[in-house]
Amino acid sequence: MTVDVLGPDYEAFELPMGRDAEGEVVATLVRRRGTDPSRRAVLYLHGFVDYFFQRHLADFYVDLGFDFYALDLRKYGRSLRPHQTPNYVESLSDYFPEIDEAVRIVRDVDGHDTLLLNGHSTGGLIAALWAAGARGKGLVDGLFLNSPFLDIAEPLVMRKVGAGLARALRPRFPKAKLPAGVSDRYPRSIHRDHEGEWDFDLEWKPILGFPVRAAWLAAVRRGQLRLHRGLDVDVPVLVMASTRSIRPTRKVLDVTGADAVLDVEHMARWAPRIGRHVTLVRIDGGLHDLVLSDEPARTRVFEELTRWTNGYLPAG
Repeated sequence: MTVDVLGPDYEAFELPMGRDAEGEVVATLVRRRGTDPSRRAVLYLHGFVDYFFQRHLADFYVDLGFDFYALDLRKYGRSLRPHQTPNYVESLSDYFPEIDEAVRIVRDVDGHDTLLLNGHSTGGLIAALWAAGARGKGLVDGLFLNSPFLDIAEPLVMRKVGAGLARALRPRFPKAKLPAGVSDRYPRSIHRDHEGEWDFDLEWKPILGFPVRAAWLAAVRRGQLRLHRGLDVDVPVLVMASTRSIRPTRKVLDVTGADAVLDVEHMARWAPRIGRHVTLVRIDGGLHDLVLSDEPARTRVFEELTRWTNGYLPAG
């Protein structure tokens, strides 16, 4: 355990995850405890080209009476090592061992009775798939998905072409770079050195992103299609998304007040396939990472999350 890069209120735990084809693998669990002891905790999973840096999100949960944990998945952020391909896996289930270990620490070592799993974007898809696999085990009590990556943000024909190309390249050229990626307009719109107000490490979350690799996209697509068939998650699920998406182009430079990464209508369409009890909330003016939205959208995100949490995960 060490003091985390976010400062003395945060602790970081390196979780050894064995080896893969590139060598040693680790994940990193970040913890921030509240002043008063709590039996409730939240575990946060970030998205693609991302890591945990949102201090105000941890502040929110601690003020609500939760101990806060965040997991930098293998080959992301704190867990990225020089010998690794950033953000690369060949199956989303590769992430399950570090989620299992993080949940074990939160519940068995730190003694929490109630656990909320909070996933953003690709982390939202991973969280839903993991929760489906944990069905009936009592490991998680609720799921909050912030703009989850439930479908590829392209027209139907392009989705099929892109997924088909990734699938074809995967066996022989798994790390082939695909002509896809996130526009730099969204990262620029949120980083304080450009047009935004937030500070994050540009080595771990670069403005130009990381390449989309064939095997990674094929893995994401397999996970999405599994979700589309229905996951039957057995705990309450809250899905939040912006009210609109915007596609950055040379002529469309202003991406404020909308999701500039994914298609929010995909989220609304597929959210009911996650579980038996799903609440969908749309945030007017919300960005892709809703907790980074400008006011008043950001306040509404936290108000809606507070209302839902008090209803489904009340303090004992």
